[in-house]
Amino acid sequence: MTISTSIFKKIGIASFIMMASVFASRIIGLVREMAIAWAGGANAAVDAYQIAFALPEILNHVVASGFLSITFIPILARYISRGKDQEGYAVFSLIFNGFGLILAAGIAGAMIWTPFFVGILAPGIQDAATFDLAVRMTRIILPAQFFFFAGGLFMAVQFTKEKFFIPALAPLIYNLGIICGGIFLYPYLGMEGFAWGVLGGAFAGNFVLQWIGAKKQGLCHQWIINFFHPDFKRYILITLPFMVGLTITFSTEILMKFFGSFLEPGHIAAMNYALRIMFILVGFFGQAIGMASYPFMAQVAVTGDMDRLNEIINQTLKFIFLVIPFSILFIILRHEIVLILFQRGEFDAAATRVTAGILPFFMAGAFAFSAQTIVARGFYALENTLFPALVSTVCMLAGLPVVYLCMQALGAKGVALGLSLTVVFSTFALFESWNKRTGNPGKGRVYLFLVKLIFASLCLGAVLFAARQGLAHMVQPVDMGPALLICVATGLLFTILMPAAGMVLGIPEIMTLYKKILGRILPWEKKNFGR
Repeated sequence: MTISTSIFKKIGIASFIMMASVFASRIIGLVREMAIAWAGGANAAVDAYQIAFALPEILNHVVASGFLSITFIPILARYISRGKDQEGYAVFSLIFNGFGLILAAGIAGAMIWTPFFVGILAPGIQDAATFDLAVRMTRIILPAQFFFFAGGLFMAVQFTKEKFFIPALAPLIYNLGIICGGIFLYPYLGMEGFAWGVLGGAFAGNFVLQWIGAKKQGLCHQWIINFFHPDFKRYILITLPFMVGLTITFSTEILMKFFGSFLEPGHIAAMNYALRIMFILVGFFGQAIGMASYPFMAQVAVTGDMDRLNEIINQTLKFIFLVIPFSILFIILRHEIVLILFQRGEFDAAATRVTAGILPFFMAGAFAFSAQTIVARGFYALENTLFPALVSTVCMLAGLPVVYLCMQALGAKGVALGLSLTVVFSTFALFESWNKRTGNPGKGRVYLFLVKLIFASLCLGAVLFAARQGLAHMVQPVDMGPALLICVATGLLFTILMPAAGMVLGIPEIMTLYKKILGRILPWEKKNFGR
């Protein structure tokens, strides 16, 4: 059965909006990391700044703030589809008020016991000044979690109404807040300036702006609390697995800081810089498509048409796997990319070597980070949040000794490798579980596509590696100019060879990706491709 053209068209439009948002957010996020690298480099103060996010992230995870769109959309959509908007907004108020009170109490308690929690989350810190700085910045960042929680609900209202533009602005404003806080306050407060920027950016981008967007869609908040309302209890049952489960991104962030605290000062910062580069691709290929496709997946799931749902997931995974050749390109140009992005101010050539050495080990898991978002959303669309949370938790716990052994052998590179291997295993385990439960008839084509794409990417990588090495011999990439020249030349070769490899190996999705991108950028291309 073929998916209706209207649904694909809506997903395409929404995906482009979210891709543009995520891409812009990642770019601004890189500017944020560049500002942090310029100010602090890769040293203990930046380690403390990264550690300061651990406790807030856990609190955010406990109330499932990052999953509010996933868990609340099906409940609200049911009311909206029946024309009972006001009843849906009453349920919104119950969840907002009830969980808001719980979160506020959690923030207050966390601020009191911050030193205790920081000691547990980063047990390897030996320097008292670094520990104290991490505690102070943690307390500054903690209140931002309420703004993320509220903003997640406000965005869920807009997503349900198929409005994506204002939610797309949230990460942009959030990152701008961090940058402004760091630039203007760093001379007076040091790294604490960036922490204050986190708080201000979350308030402006995730709370105020999203409240305005939700109000435009008719949201009417009521000051009511009823913990026994059927939909409130239903929401808890749906959300509970997220509260207690270990998701991929959450676990990666926490474990990176936990294991990194046992390494030399500056290695947490270096791993974070490498992870942010990898997340550019994950955001573009995984997060954007996942966020945009989920409301439509939920609509199809309501009808019980599993063939259509499997078709959406299979085809979406093929496009997401296109992250693999881009990952190969990033691995080949790792030194130049890190140098161009970060090597200035306090971030010196030594920090570049360390970060560039870590980057390939995170890039190896980029396709799994991206694909996991789609497979998990298939379960979420069926309102089954327990199983993917259980699979993820079991895989992450089983991966702990792997990460430890890799760290013992390779240091920070080993931490990155162990985390990537764990994510890859978790993603395949989840996809196989989905196939078994739904009898997915197209899984073989997905695996065949993956094998063909990996082969094409390795062949393409061999050519690009040789080209990069030749260029590096002619122009030594020791500063910005030569590094930029190597990136541009290798990137142009990649752009030319990638569609050729797709045609030779029969991978039409590569040309489809090119056409969609060019069709959005160049009006004449859009007209020609639309014929």
